[in-house]
Amino acid sequence: MSTGNNEKHKLVVLAGNPNSGKSTLFNLLTGLSQHIGNYPGVTVDKKTGSMKLSAEQEVTLLDLPGAYSLYPSSKDERVVLHQFLSEQQQPDLIVYVADVSQLEKQILFLTQLKDLGYPIVLALNMVDMPGITVHTEVLEKHFQMPVIPISGKTGMGISPLKMQMAAMLSAPYSFREPYYKLSKSEEELVSHVKGKLGVKNDYSALLTIHHAAWLKHLDDDLKQDIHNQAGHLMFNSVQAQINETLSRYDQFTPVIRKALHLEAGGAGMKMTDRIDRWVMHPVLGSLIFFLIMLLVFQAIFAWATGPMDFIEASMGQLSMAVRSVLADGWVTDLICDGLLAGLAGVIVFIPQIAILFLIIGILEEVGYMARAVSMFDVMLRKFGLNGRSIVALVSGGACAIPAIMSTRNISNWKERLITILVTPFISCSARIPVYAILIGFAVPQGRLWGFEKQGLALMGLYGLGIVAALGAAYILKWIIKSEDRSYLMMELPVYRLPVVKNLGLLVYEKTKAFVVGAGKIILMISLVLWFLASYGPAPEAMDTQAANMESTERYKPEIEDSYAGILGKWIEPVIAPIGFDWKMGIAVICSFAAREVFVGTMATIYSIEDDSDVMSIRTMMANDRNPETGAMIYSTATTWSLLIFYAFAMQCMSTLAIVKRETKSWKWPIIQFVMMTLLAYLCSLAVYQWLS
Repeated sequence: MSTGNNEKHKLVVLAGNPNSGKSTLFNLLTGLSQHIGNYPGVTVDKKTGSMKLSAEQEVTLLDLPGAYSLYPSSKDERVVLHQFLSEQQQPDLIVYVADVSQLEKQILFLTQLKDLGYPIVLALNMVDMPGITVHTEVLEKHFQMPVIPISGKTGMGISPLKMQMAAMLSAPYSFREPYYKLSKSEEELVSHVKGKLGVKNDYSALLTIHHAAWLKHLDDDLKQDIHNQAGHLMFNSVQAQINETLSRYDQFTPVIRKALHLEAGGAGMKMTDRIDRWVMHPVLGSLIFFLIMLLVFQAIFAWATGPMDFIEASMGQLSMAVRSVLADGWVTDLICDGLLAGLAGVIVFIPQIAILFLIIGILEEVGYMARAVSMFDVMLRKFGLNGRSIVALVSGGACAIPAIMSTRNISNWKERLITILVTPFISCSARIPVYAILIGFAVPQGRLWGFEKQGLALMGLYGLGIVAALGAAYILKWIIKSEDRSYLMMELPVYRLPVVKNLGLLVYEKTKAFVVGAGKIILMISLVLWFLASYGPAPEAMDTQAANMESTERYKPEIEDSYAGILGKWIEPVIAPIGFDWKMGIAVICSFAAREVFVGTMATIYSIEDDSDVMSIRTMMANDRNPETGAMIYSTATTWSLLIFYAFAMQCMSTLAIVKRETKSWKWPIIQFVMMTLLAYLCSLAVYQWLS
C-alpha cells in the first residue's frame, strides 16, 4: 500500500501504548513543550508539531493518544482508530514507540498497525535502563521493519531515528504479507464490504466491520448492510477479536523472548518492587497518600509566604512610584487602582501555583499516580467511579479543565459522566488565591501538632471538596442508569527519577497559563470594575453649578453610590443571609468568569475606596469595618461562609464550557451548575447562622 501524500509536509504519526514515552519523544523531535507524566493517559488528544529532518525536508509530526490496540475500550483509543480509518490525510510513516522493559505487552498494537499497510519504524525507548539486553536484528527480521534503540530521557538514538525517518519518507513503500491471516468468515465479510467502503486494505475493512456501529463516517444504510451480512455469516465480533489477539501473541511472544533479556530485578523492577510493598499496601498505602497530600498543602503555605510578601511589597512600591510621577487624575487612578491592583491580584499567587504544579508533576513523573489509580479502584467503584477517576480528582487540584479532559480514558460512560460532574468539587488552583486571602482572617497563624494551622485549614477545605465529590458521586450512581460493564486495565510503570527539564517546563507552562489565561480575565474585569466603582449616576439634587460641569469632568461618587455599589446593593438581600455584603456580592458575580477573579475584584474595590497605596489588599480587607456597628466585615462567621461557598460553588464558566464539550449537551453542565451552587448557598447559610 502506497501512502504518499502531495501535501508540502508529509505526515509522521507517533503511536504506542500509554506511558511508552511518545510525548517525551514528540518534545525532543519538535521542540514543543507538552505535559509529560509517568502514568497512562497523559495525552488525551492529538498533538501536532513541525519537525525538520534536514535543511530541505520538514514534516508534520502527530502525537496520538496512547492505545493498547485497535479494539478501543476508551474514548482516546477511539481517537486513534478514527485517525487510521476515517481521516483524510493518512500517515506517510508511523514511528511506533515501545517501552523496552514492557515490550511483550506493547507489540500487539504494532502488529495491527503493520497490517494496515503503513511503513513503520520501531523506536525502542528506555534502552539505557540497567539490566536490559536487546537484539534488534531479531526484531527487524521478524517484523520486517527498522528498529532504533532510543532514550527519551537522555536523547540517545534521536539522530539515527531522524536519519531513518528521512530515508523511509524518501523511498517508495510496498505492503508485504499481513501479520494476521483472516479467518474464512472474516474473508467473506471483507470481500462483501471492501468495495462499498472504498478501501484496498483487508485489515482496514475488517476493523470497520468490527466498529461499524459507532463509526461516524459510515452512513446508516452501510451500517445496516454490515450488520445484516455479519448476522448472515453468524460472525461474532467479540470472539473474533479474542481469536485475532491470541493469534498475534502466539506469533510474536517467542520472538520477543528471544530478542529481549531482562536481568532479575533489572530495568528498575527491583527498586519498584521494594517501594510498592509500602506504597501499594492496603493500609500503609492510603496513609502514604494522605501524608503526600498533607505535604502539598503545607508547602503551598509554608514555602510561598516569603515570595508572596515580596511581590505584595513590590507592587505597593510600584503603585506609589507611579503616583509620584504622574499627575492626579483619572489616568493615574486607572493605572494604580485598576491596572496595577488587578495585576497584583494575579502575580502575588504565582509562588503557590508553581509549588502546586511542581509537586503534582513530581508525582506524575516518578510513577506514583499510576499506583494511586490502581490502589483506589475498588474504593471508588463503591461511589460509582473508576480507578482512573483518581487521575481526574487529583488533577482537579490543579485545574478542572484538563482533569475533565483526562476522563476520556475511562471506558464506562456512566463512570466517566459521574467523574466529569463531580471533579469541579475538588478545589483547583484557581481557588488558592481565594483560600489564601480568607484563611488568614479565619485561622490565626501558629502550629498545631507541629503543622501550620493555616495549612491544616487549607487541607480541610480540600477534604470538604473530596467529601462533596464522593457524596455527589454516590447519589448520581443511583440516578444515572447504564448497562455498560466496567473494568480497569492499565500497566504500572517502574519508578523513575523525574527529569528536571520536564518539571521545569511543566511548572513554567502551567504558571504561564494561569498568569496569561486567568490574568487576561482578571485585568479585563478589574478595568471594567474600576470604571463601575469610580463612577455612577449623578444625583438629582446636585446643585446647578455641579450639574453644569465641563464635559471633561465626571461626577465621582462614593463607592456605595457608584454603578458597582448599586449592583451590589441590589443583590444584597439575597446574599445577606449568608453574611455577604454588597462588595462580596460584586466579587462573587465577577468570579463566575474565574474563581481567582474574586481577589482582583476586591483589590480594585478597596484600592478605589481607600487612597492608601501602602497597605496590601489583605490589610485593607482585615481593617474593613461596618460603618454603623464598627464590627469587622470579615468576621469568623462571614469568612468561613465565604470559604465554604467557594469550596462548593461552580464559579468557572470555562469548566462549564468544557463539560458541555465533553458531554455534547447543555443538560449536564446546567445540572452541575444548579447542584453545586445550591449546595454552596445552603452550606454557607448553615455555617454563617451557626457561627453567628
